[in-house]
Amino acid sequence: MGEDKDISDVSGLPDELGIDEDLGRAEQRLTIRTEERTYGKAVTIVEGFDNSSVDIGDLASTLKSNLATGGTVEEGRIELQGDHRERAADLLRDEGFQVEG
Repeated sequence: MGEDKDISDVSGLPDELGIDEDLGRAEQRLTIRTEERTYGKAVTIVEGFDNSSVDIGDLASTLKSNLATGGTVEEGRIELQGDHRERAADLLRDEGFQVEG
């Protein structure tokens, strides 16, 4: 009676469509900001991830590739070299995330 249902059980759609992942992304509110580091270099920081529903490493690779920049994942956030606030926000929205900042 109190059985847990997966979204694919309710929707009748196959798991391969990634419905659960898309819903998890849509519920997350990410923030994007920049910090100035050594020698005045800008770093774009994306944070606010729910680590259980997103592979941050894969997402960081996608962002770095599309932005043609370097970066890393530290403490549950993505750090990108340079000021990429606007373009990163657009890319994250395309991936299904809600972005603030």
